[in-house]
This record gives sequence, structure tokens and C-alpha cells, in this order.
Amino acid sequence: MKEVHFDVRGMSCAACSARVEKAAESVAGTEGVAVNLLKNSMVCSVDDTKADAVIAAVEKAVADAGYEALCREEGKTAKGSENELQAAADAETRQLKIRLYTSVVLCVILMAAAMGPMAGLAVPAFLDPRVSPVSAALTQLLLTIPVVALNFKFFRQGTKGLIHGAPNMDTLVAIGAGASLLFGIFALYRMVFALEAGDAAQTMRYAHNLYFDSAAMILTLITVGKYFEARAKGKTTAAVSALLKLVPETAVVMRNGTEVTVKAAEIVAGDTVVLKTGERIPVDGVVIEGTATVDESAMTGESLPVAKAAGDSLSGATLMTSGRLLMRAVRVGDETALAQIIRLVDEATSGKAPVARLADKVSAYFVPAVIGIAFVTAAVWLVCGYSWEFAATCAVSVLVISCPCALGLATPTAIMVGTGRGAAEGLLFKSAEVIEKTRSVTTVILDKTGTVTEGRPALTDIVPLAGQNADEVLTLAASVEVLSEHPLAKAVAGAVKEKNLALLKAEAFTQAPGRVEALVSGRKIAVGNVSVLDDTEAQKLSPALEKLADEGKTALVVVADGKPLAVLAVADAVKPESHQAIAALKARGLKVRIVTGDNARTAAAVARAVGLTAADVTAQVLPADKERIVRELQAGGETVLMVGDGINDSPALSAADVGIAISDGAEIAREIADIMVSSDDLYQIVTLKLLSDGLMKRIRKNYRVIVGFNTGLILLGVGGVLQPTTSALLHNTSTLVISLKSMQNLLS
Repeated sequence: MKEVHFDVRGMSCAACSARVEKAAESVAGTEGVAVNLLKNSMVCSVDDTKADAVIAAVEKAVADAGYEALCREEGKTAKGSENELQAAADAETRQLKIRLYTSVVLCVILMAAAMGPMAGLAVPAFLDPRVSPVSAALTQLLLTIPVVALNFKFFRQGTKGLIHGAPNMDTLVAIGAGASLLFGIFALYRMVFALEAGDAAQTMRYAHNLYFDSAAMILTLITVGKYFEARAKGKTTAAVSALLKLVPETAVVMRNGTEVTVKAAEIVAGDTVVLKTGERIPVDGVVIEGTATVDESAMTGESLPVAKAAGDSLSGATLMTSGRLLMRAVRVGDETALAQIIRLVDEATSGKAPVARLADKVSAYFVPAVIGIAFVTAAVWLVCGYSWEFAATCAVSVLVISCPCALGLATPTAIMVGTGRGAAEGLLFKSAEVIEKTRSVTTVILDKTGTVTEGRPALTDIVPLAGQNADEVLTLAASVEVLSEHPLAKAVAGAVKEKNLALLKAEAFTQAPGRVEALVSGRKIAVGNVSVLDDTEAQKLSPALEKLADEGKTALVVVADGKPLAVLAVADAVKPESHQAIAALKARGLKVRIVTGDNARTAAAVARAVGLTAADVTAQVLPADKERIVRELQAGGETVLMVGDGINDSPALSAADVGIAISDGAEIAREIADIMVSSDDLYQIVTLKLLSDGLMKRIRKNYRVIVGFNTGLILLGVGGVLQPTTSALLHNTSTLVISLKSMQNLLS
């Protein structure tokens, strides 16, 4: 089987994506079809022996269903493809913003013209149906036409769905708005005929029976929801674009013994790449010469730089913090670890289809039923001896009232109000679906570095030897370390600043892997790992060093003229609130796990500090392993919430049912995550659970009210109880009132 990617056009709701998926699955030779509504894409596996024929059949089947599927060009780079997707999403958002703003302005003017006289407001004579009914009607029509033109996509897609037997939200909009517009035009003609005949009563009757404002309002309100969907698309494609920015545009390689600057995309396996301090590594490879420290937090989440020497492996997108290396390129292009992360993110996003809107779920049954009810209504009234105009009026009333604008607005209302309420608590939701998913979470996975811990090394212990003074030893060590750029050195220097100790002058500073040296007050001071000690001293200090290592701390030995003075311990400290937050989550029946790329000893120490056991920790994992762990838990029936802050967390954040990013974490984590918390306080996860439960309870109650209200209005329309004027007024005001009520309930 061969995996094939398609770009799909014409989808507007969950019913559309389901229709496309069903069409593709009907083609022999396809497996595992997954349609992504937000990215307008589809992925499926096809029989490689007859791929061309199957791809053509899939494109035809989708076209027959009323949509367009185009096989993405094979070999197109991920960067080029994602840049095109980002550009398309941005263009769609800009276009929808213009449509929305223009429609809102025109709709407000139209509503004032149509409803103002009935509300007793003073309007110009040409807008008052009591003074000039025909000019008032023509003005309303002229204001409605631009709104219809701007949003004609609803009519095109809705009609297409109806023709192909797959009605969707656009079909509901097209029927409601179209019926309103057509009846308004019909009423306008009857007004002209009555006016010519001198029938003032008939003219006034139809002047109050126009539906132009209903047509414009339906289109404008639904466009609000479409605008938020377009913004969600932009966020999805921006996530992968953020990852691609980690790859440097150029790199220096050795060609015929000379350093040459080339585009990173032109590096081939076997090239010798020159790496210097401050540069990002362009591809995966192996060190062949030199020593350096590399910040690998982008790939592993580990906050401390890692020393590299000949024979060690390097990953693309990681950062050289010190030193100079020659690297042999091993994996380039789509084979690098970063490319695999991008692919995992894309696959996870594609496979995680958004929860269908309630309106989309019922549209397949609701639309045919409403059309049938309208026809039956008209037929029954005709059989009962009423005029065809009265029968048509009742039928149109059913069609107009049936379009559930409030139902269509329920999701964007939840997004706006839920996000606003969450923001007050420091929680930023990206969609209403996330609120629903959070309510069913059973397992919480926490990244360690920057999530459970502070994410930066700090001095935690000073162990003086042979009666040494702790502050004096710290001053000596910091006087040397302040000259180094190493994160461990910064932790020591930062501790002196916190204690307000004065640094001493250091001379003849030298730095080597694992150690720094300088002359301070005539004494040769060395600070570093066990390499600064001779074998005898190293053996004496071994128990103390092992104890610190078991606690997840990095030991630094301070030596003066060959004599050890003290052991300093540096660690990524656990956040003060982490233990309380994890205890609160467990108290609510949630399972909590830590998954980290850090070493097992450090991870175990952190777990003990926050009340977890060794069984609750998985250490030394790569980004793909984090994503695999999430998938395995989901396969076992768990609903997974993942909390992370690093690039290495992005595949797992995408794969999780709910992904949460810390606000000061990596950009890609913030883009991919479903929820962002404004601070690094883990207790906000507890607040999130409580807020999710409350919001979903309110939203479901609002849905029941909306459906019941619309059903009641339809019955009144069928019974001929509602006059056309009352129908239009009820439709518009009910949508507004229910929307406002939804907001009130969500805020309460």
C-alpha cells in the first residue's frame, strides 16, 4: 500500500468531510481514509501496483459526491506544501473577514430600515412603508442583494449538497435565506400590482410581509461561525510552519578542502558540515572532529546542554552553544528527525477529526424533513380551501423559521464566551470541541522540563569540604564561572547575585569540556565534573556525588590548587505548586504520568518529589516515543490530556485528545496545543477540568432550549398561527435572544 495525500475543495462542515470520506472509501484499492476538514485535505493508502488508476477513481468518486479532490504532487517538499497551505488559510481568513464586516454593516442598516418603523423609531420617509411602501421595499432589496452576493458560496455549496443527496449546514442556510429572498421579491411584485390597481390595503399588507431582513441576517450570522473556522485552519497550518522555521536557510560545508556556504536543502548524505557556536544544526549527522556543547531541548526537552565529541550523533534543528565541530551528514531532507516530527504532527492532526457540529449531525435528516413539512403544510391548507397565497405563506414561514441560526451560532458563541471566561482564569481555549473533550479526560501526561520543573538549572546545594565556608567557596567558583556561557555556569553565577556576594577578579581563564579554570587571588581555581579531581579524591567524593545524582542533580566540584573545596549541586528544580496540582488531579480520579526525554535517574527523582512512583514515569524517550505512548493509551481506552512546552512535545500534543501548552514554551507547542495556560502553574489544569464540566453542562442545556424553541416555532408556522410579519420578527429576535441567553449562561 502507498500513502497518498489529496487537497480537497468544497467542504464546509463535518457532514461534507464525512461525505468525502465515504466516497473515497467506496473505491476498491483504498484503505485508512482520513479527511481533515480544517486543512481541507485527505490521506489514504492505495494499492501501489495500480496507484494511478486508484487515485483517478478516488478523484472521480469525490467529484461525483459534489466536491473536488486533487492528488498532491508527489515529491513536493513538506516546506513548499505547508507554505502553500498557510498562504491559502491566511487568504481564506482575510476574505471571510471582509465578507463578515461588510455583511454586518449592511445587515445593521437593513434591520434598522425593516424593524425601525415597527419599533416606533423615526426613519426617513422613503424607508417608512406607511408613507412609501414600494420605495421602502426596494431599498431593503438593494441592501439585501450585496449580502447575498458576498455570501453566495452558501447557496452554491448548499445546492450542490442537496443535488448530491448530502444536505449540510450550507443547505439549511441556502433554504432559509433563499426562501426569505424569493418571498420578499414575490411580495414586492404584489405591492406594485396592488398599487397600480389602487388597492392601498393590499399594498400595505405586503409591505409588512417582506423577508429581506431575514435573508440577510441568516447569511451574516452563519458567516460568523465560518470566520472562526477559517481562523482555526490558519492555526493548524501555522503549527507546522513554525517547526520548519527551525531549519537554517544556509549551512557551511567542506567542498574540495574549502568552506562553502550552501542552502541547507542542498546538503547531501556524506557532506562534511562545519558547525560553530550560535548556529543551528541543519541536518542529522555524526561528529568527526572537535568538541562542543549542544542545546538539544528542541528534540529531547532536556534543559542542560550536552557535551559532544568525535563519534557522537547530532540532530538537525538543535543549537550549538559552544565550541566548533565538523559533522558528517547522515540523514538529510525528509529523513531527518525534525522532518519525522513534522510528519507525526501532520498525521496526528489529520487523524484527529473535529467533533461534528450538532447542526451538521442533524442536517441530513432535518433538511428533507423541513422541506417535506413545508410542502405538506401548503397542501393541507389548499385542501382545506384556503388560498394558494396563504398556503405558500405558511410554507415559507416553516422554511424561514426552521433555519436554526441559534443552533449554528452555538459553537462560535461557546468559542467566544468560553475563551473569554477561560482567559480570566488564565486558560485560553482554541475551540468548543476542546471543552467537550476535556470533560472526558482519564489520563494526564506531563512533560518534565519546564512543566513539572522550572525548566532552567539553578544552584540547589553547597556541600563544603574540610571546614570550608560555603559563601567563600561559592564566591571563588562564581568568579570563574561568570566568564563562561554554559548554563550550569550561569546557575552558579546567578546564586552569587541572589546572595549579594561580591565577585573577585579572575585571570588566565580557560575552558574545556566539563571544566573551567582561572587564577583568582593567586590561586588556581577549577570548577567542573569529576575530571577536575585525581583518582584518589574522586574515590573519596564518590558517595556524595552518587547521592546528588540519585536526587537528579548535576554535581560540580570546586578545586583550589588541586585541593577540593566543595561540591555544588545544580538541578532543574521542581515547581512549588507541582506536588499540590498532581495530588489534586489524582484526587479527582485522573491518572497522572510523567514522560520525558531526560535520563531515568533525574526523572525518578522528580517523580518522587511530586508524589508519583517509578511506574508513573517514562524517561529517555524521543519525540516519536511520546506520541507512541499517547497512541497506546488511547488504544487502551484512555482519553489523554498532554501538557508540554517544548518542540519535542509537539507530536504528542497533536496526538493527544487534549493538548495543553505552557505560555512561555516553544511557539510550535503553543500553536499545536488545543489550550494554552497563561502561567506555568500546573494547578491551572485542575481549574481547567472544573471549567470544562461547567461549560459543557451549560452548552448542552442551551442546545436543548434552541431545538425546543425552533420546533415550537415550526409547529406555529404549520398551524398558520404566525402571520408573515410575526414570523420574520420572531425568527430574528429569537436568534438574537437565544444567542444572548447562551452567552449569559456560559458566563454564569
